[in-house]
Amino acid sequence: MCPRLYAMVDCNNFYVSCERVFEPALEGRPVVVLSNNDGCVVARSNEAKALGIGMGEPAFKRERFFRANGVRVFSSNYALYGDMSARVHRVLNRFSPEIEHYSIDESFLRVQGDFARLLELSRSIRETVRRWTGIPVCVGLARTKTLAKAANRVAKKSPECEGVRLLHDEADVDAVLAGVEAVDVWGVGRRSARKLAALGVRTALDLKGMDEGRARRLLTVCGLHTVLELRGIPCIPLEQGPPPARSITCSRSFGVRISRLESLEEALAAYVQSAGEKLRRRGLLARAVQVFVETNRFASDPQYEAASCLPLETPTAYTPLLLATALKILRKLYRKGYKYQKAGVLLLDLVPEKGRQCSLLEPDAGELERRRALMRAVDAVNSRYSRDALRLAASGVGSREWHMRQEKLSRRYTTHWQELPLVR
Repeated sequence: MCPRLYAMVDCNNFYVSCERVFEPALEGRPVVVLSNNDGCVVARSNEAKALGIGMGEPAFKRERFFRANGVRVFSSNYALYGDMSARVHRVLNRFSPEIEHYSIDESFLRVQGDFARLLELSRSIRETVRRWTGIPVCVGLARTKTLAKAANRVAKKSPECEGVRLLHDEADVDAVLAGVEAVDVWGVGRRSARKLAALGVRTALDLKGMDEGRARRLLTVCGLHTVLELRGIPCIPLEQGPPPARSITCSRSFGVRISRLESLEEALAAYVQSAGEKLRRRGLLARAVQVFVETNRFASDPQYEAASCLPLETPTAYTPLLLATALKILRKLYRKGYKYQKAGVLLLDLVPEKGRQCSLLEPDAGELERRRALMRAVDAVNSRYSRDALRLAASGVGSREWHMRQEKLSRRYTTHWQELPLVR
């Protein structure tokens, strides 16, 4: 019987690759993408890595180095990256009915066949994704998801693999795992890696040979599953649908620190609108709202942070009600004299709209339907014309001081009519 394997498909330097799709002159040049507010480096091209630019480095400390070495710098363009990710996912769906879109740039596929056929399939995946989306990917094949991640890592780092690596033979598996540090094993965090290092477990091969009882005591049952997966025993199943959300959060750091309550209210209104859209898209209602504010803990100014929560009378996804509750909380939290760096809203205690428990406090059926119709209309307009085509007046009009700093933002090539690429 032909083996069933996991294929791990990972986009190479995904954010950078998205920028290169629409600006091919960036090929071969060092490129970095910065986090929100142009804070620190969150993605690097191979050329940028070769220059010694590390992940998480503060951008302001490297400005002179970037200019001296011709490094192209971009602000995070999540509208572009999210759309390109969806395109890659749609291409991958053609190759297997069993697929888990694990993250914005990673997917697991369940595939079956003899090894020659699976290697050919993996090359076809690479070629098709590159041709149809412009995004380069690598593929790792193995009996478990953890080993497939390790195989993908080898495929990326070894040019002779040409982007595809199969891990099956036991001696081959051990040779690869001996070259992988324990901290780089999928599912092993830095804290766990420190515990393992104290016991002399420094490589993935050491972890594979660890006593099962000891692994469970030290790393819980999740750690035990990792050990078994490294031995080729599947313990982590494919998740073909996302688990139900328990909460929805929307928060941002401001472009500049703000002191006025009015500015905080505008920012919070924008965040509540975004969170409400996510809530309705998932068919959920919220039963409580939480708001938090905080100053910049790295600044020398007086520090303040606070959070509070209020229950809603009845579960709802109606944005005006969510906003009224959030503003009520914010006005209690606000203190004059502080420079706020960040605020956010959490929608909590979520329940499915179709499975909610009815309450005598609910508005009558006509009013409920009017609210649903209004929210459907707003969501439909924003989905068709852009996410901010219709927004709450409370969030302000035009450029606001709390907006994120994105001084090096590329165009929204695939999601905005006015920013489509031109062909001459």
